[in-house]
Amino acid sequence: MRAVIKVGGKQYYVTEGDEIFVEKIDCEEGNVISFDQVLMLDKKIGNPYLTGVTVLGEVLKNGKHKKIKVFKYKCKDRSNRKMQGHRQPYTKIKITKING
Repeated sequence: MRAVIKVGGKQYYVTEGDEIFVEKIDCEEGNVISFDQVLMLDKKIGNPYLTGVTVLGEVLKNGKHKKIKVFKYKCKDRSNRKMQGHRQPYTKIKITKING
């Protein structure tokens, strides 16, 4: 079974056994988490969500992505060079079951 779920304002196309990286969710590793906001299941499309359909997943890891560098530069203004870094927190989830 294939489904499209909404997590953290983003949509993910998942099947059983997939591992996805989502925005950080406050939960511990090893917990089972369920997603109720299912937009599509195989060929059924919700309006906006399907009722009675849940996607179960297991939390594998909480962490941070690799650091990206943000560089700001204004032409001919050498005093305003600025470099910053950012590491986005994430939660890695393994999709275990799709109930529908």
